[in-house]
Amino acid sequence: MSGIPLGVLDLVPVPSGSTAAEALQHSIDLARQTEAFGYTRYWFAEHHLNPGVAGTSPAVVLALTASATSTIRLGSGAVQLGHRTALSTVEEFGLIDALHPGRLDLGLGRSAGRPQPGASQDPPFEGHTPNGLRIPARFSFAHLLGHPRVALQQRLLNLPGAQPQDYAEQIDDVLALLRGDYRSPEGVEAHAVPGEGADVQVWILGSSGGVSAETAGRNGLRFAANYHVSPASVLEAAEGYRAAFKPSAELDRPYLTVSADVVVAEDDATARELATGYAPWVRSIRTAEGAIPFPTPAEARALPWTEADRELVADRVDTQFVGSPRTVAGHLDRLQEATGADELLITTITHDHADRVRSYRLLAEEWQRR
Repeated sequence: MSGIPLGVLDLVPVPSGSTAAEALQHSIDLARQTEAFGYTRYWFAEHHLNPGVAGTSPAVVLALTASATSTIRLGSGAVQLGHRTALSTVEEFGLIDALHPGRLDLGLGRSAGRPQPGASQDPPFEGHTPNGLRIPARFSFAHLLGHPRVALQQRLLNLPGAQPQDYAEQIDDVLALLRGDYRSPEGVEAHAVPGEGADVQVWILGSSGGVSAETAGRNGLRFAANYHVSPASVLEAAEGYRAAFKPSAELDRPYLTVSADVVVAEDDATARELATGYAPWVRSIRTAEGAIPFPTPAEARALPWTEADRELVADRVDTQFVGSPRTVAGHLDRLQEATGADELLITTITHDHADRVRSYRLLAEEWQRR
């Protein structure tokens, strides 16, 4: 490919009329095919209580996918540490690394619904960067923080009375367990077997310039900024990471990947048709309904839609890159230039698996020509 590698971020989406089992089979097939197309890494996201998303456990899906692929790097985008421990995370990835050494990316993130202290409340600006990248107004998730379904998810994911560990402290524990030099405050050693010494790349994922970006920079780790989730604050996230960066044994300079929602087809009109279901799918997430099974274009057009719905999803719809290979590659060029990304992470959802595979193939072919 070109000098900027492309990776894949997969939510394991469940199309309407399909099943979670079929979605998992399609994701494993997509990993095989994108490996052949030349993509550098393949990450699985973690989501819960979503009828239209089957990616609930990155480690489990990674283990299955590792056996079906041979060269592409595999990772989590990201393990939600808010309801996990450092030890359980290191042990799970240590198990996979024991059988598939040197291929794993351990992507770590905070749990959804927990605002990050330290993040700016305003994006640097709203509009377009000098090279034309769209930076929309910041979207507020405040209306979801007290929602019964959000509270239920937290209750089901956490043991009664459990308190999440400070995120930066938890990252320190993960790194210490991987290095093999963990000590409790009382000086007691702990050794994760397997896990200690595992040959994994540790990444931090974040949507702002707050705790996640600062933690990644302070520890000299790789960082993934989420343009596809929070396009308003992607520049802030990249800048916050670089400002906090300190060289480490792993990296001597910042290393950044940036995610983007993408749908590619032979021409712009066909791509727009394939992306028709995206707006109602995002609406279902932002109303705490839980991601619906991804609809066909006809099903999406038949759903009720209001001006309030349009405003609810406008930032995501306006920053989805949809079109021909040349059109989308141009958008990705602007995203890379504006953020200074070392890599780009592509997430694509269509109703039909064949269209999804074709989207990744067409993009890879265009990217190789640039």
